[in-house]
Amino acid sequence: MVAAVSDASKRRDFIVCSISHMDAAGEVQPGHLYVVATPIGNLRDLSPRAQAVLAGVDLIAAEDTRTSGVLLQQFGIGTKLKALHDHNEREFAPHIVAMLRDGKSVALISDAGTPLISDPGFDLVRAARAAGVPVVAIPGPCAAIAALSISGVPSDSFVFVGFLPPKSAARRKRLQELSSESRTLIFYEASHRIVECVGDLAEIFADRVIFLAREITKKFEQSFSGTGADLVAWLKQDENRTRGEFVVIAQGAEPTTDTAQAQRVLELLLKELPPARAAKLAAEITGAPRNALYDLALKLSRPAGE
Repeated sequence: MVAAVSDASKRRDFIVCSISHMDAAGEVQPGHLYVVATPIGNLRDLSPRAQAVLAGVDLIAAEDTRTSGVLLQQFGIGTKLKALHDHNEREFAPHIVAMLRDGKSVALISDAGTPLISDPGFDLVRAARAAGVPVVAIPGPCAAIAALSISGVPSDSFVFVGFLPPKSAARRKRLQELSSESRTLIFYEASHRIVECVGDLAEIFADRVIFLAREITKKFEQSFSGTGADLVAWLKQDENRTRGEFVVIAQGAEPTTDTAQAQRVLELLLKELPPARAAKLAAEITGAPRNALYDLALKLSRPAGE
């Protein structure tokens, strides 16, 4: 029995090694931009495909070359790095696009997680697509989606808000604007503002379920679910709970009678009109937000099972 297990293990290792070798040899194509997700804490979350791409491209555009250099060193990847961040992206993007059009391959990474999700990269991706350059996603970790998947808060429809304004007045104003949103809301927050942020949520979002995850995939990962007041108390019980990186998820508002009426009008219009036209007319009739109605129209028009 032991020998059989050993043989099976050897065969499995051989298959994994063969796939990795094949990926490294054929994954990267000339003139392609690869948007590569990197670990948000646990290095083992860097996929074999991501490793192959990072090792095979001609250049890696990184948010911080020092942070990314440490990651690449862990995997023995020596690809040239170039900094691409909020302060130089618009200037640097045309140079990368020129490289891509000349047949060079480039990978885009951020300090952690999926690029463009509250991280640099939008200007480069937009410029590459405008130039006809193939843009390929190498998917992997994303703190927002990871937190949502374990939150127990409805995940069928959600809004990624990202970071709220740092100043209290502006933050509270933004939360007030979002307070009638019926979809689940996902926020990022910094450690030095997390108590204030959750306190504002407690006041403005009242008794709704709020989920907090800190240090996802890292050694001291924690999560907690309750009302905003519950979360404030939980954070204050131990100062260590206010350290690290946070994802905050808030349950959406319960649909009001007006919202229900707007949906009913929309459903009737969708029997005769395409989603965009139905949403426009429903917004004019009910006064409900047109964008929200359009999103709902698309959802209602989607064939069952999709």
